[in-house]
Amino acid sequence: MEQFVTKDDLRQFGLLMADTVRSAVAEAFQPKSAEAESDWLRSKAVRRLLDISAGSVQNLRTSEKVRYKKVLGSYYYNKQDLLNLFKDE
Repeated sequence: MEQFVTKDDLRQFGLLMADTVRSAVAEAFQPKSAEAESDWLRSKAVRRLLDISAGSVQNLRTSEKVRYKKVLGSYYYNKQDLLNLFKDE
């Protein structure tokens, strides 16, 4: 017994796929709970947020454009300072 795919089947499949993709994208852009509540971001989060290299993060630190803390070998950067880099003055 053969089953044919109808236009309605394809339309329903398309709607299901669109919902699935929309949900996945929304979930990916939701901040993680630890990052959302923290005023300090790790280097990796800064690189991802600003889409910059590790060297660029280091330049921000050495030029004292952002406050940072070093805890057990990991650098943490002040989130508000990072956001202020893009404000027009």
